[in-house]
Amino acid sequence: MRISKLITARQSQQTFGFDLADNIGKWHFVAIQATPSFSNSFPQIFGDRSDIPCLIPCAIDQDPYFRLTREVAQRLKYKKPSLLHAKFIPSLLGAQSKMSASVDATSIFMTDSVKKIKDKINKYAFSGGQVSVEEHRRLGGDPDVDVSYQYLTFFLDDDDELAQIAADYRSGKLLTGELKAITIKLVSDFVAGFQAVSCPPAGLQVPCHSPS
Repeated sequence: MRISKLITARQSQQTFGFDLADNIGKWHFVAIQATPSFSNSFPQIFGDRSDIPCLIPCAIDQDPYFRLTREVAQRLKYKKPSLLHAKFIPSLLGAQSKMSASVDATSIFMTDSVKKIKDKINKYAFSGGQVSVEEHRRLGGDPDVDVSYQYLTFFLDDDDELAQIAADYRSGKLLTGELKAITIKLVSDFVAGFQAVSCPPAGLQVPCHSPS
C-alpha cells in the first residue's frame, strides 16, 4: 500500500503504455512487483531492516517495473535495487515466438533425450538459410535470425569459433543442416551433463524433472 501511494496512474501509463480499457490489476501490479525488492517485506528473514540491498536477476522485459521501483525506493528512503539483465533463449520457432512448456515444438526441455533434441532442432528450429543448397551457396544465410546459431551464442564458449561459424554461414560455406548438426551436438551434451548430475541412477523409480 505504501508503494502504491507513490506511483501515479500517469507513471504506469507512460511506462507500460496502458489505456483506459486495461483492467486496474495491470495498473496496480507494478506496486506488487516492487514489494519484494525491499528487505522489510520479509520480516521472517530480515526483521524490520530496510537497509539490505537487493540484486534482481531478470530478463530485459522486466526492466520497466524496476525502473519505477528505483524511483519509489528513493522516496521511501530504501536502498535502490540493482538489476542483472539476462537475455532470453529464443523459441525454436523463431524470435517472434515464445517458449512454452505446453507446446513441445517451441523448446528444448532438460528431460529431452538426445534423439528428441535432434528431432526438434531438425524439424522446428527456424532457419536463416536459403530455400535450396544452390541458393544458399550463392547468397549465404542469416545467422542473426537463425535459431540454431542463436543457441550457439548461449552454449558455445569459444568466441572465435562462434564468429567463424557466423562468417561461414553468411558466405554460404556452411549449410543450414551443418549448422544444426553443430547445435544438436552442443545442446545434447549440455542436457546430458545436466541429467547426469540431477537424475537418479537407472532402476530407481524416481521421476527426473526439469527445473522450473
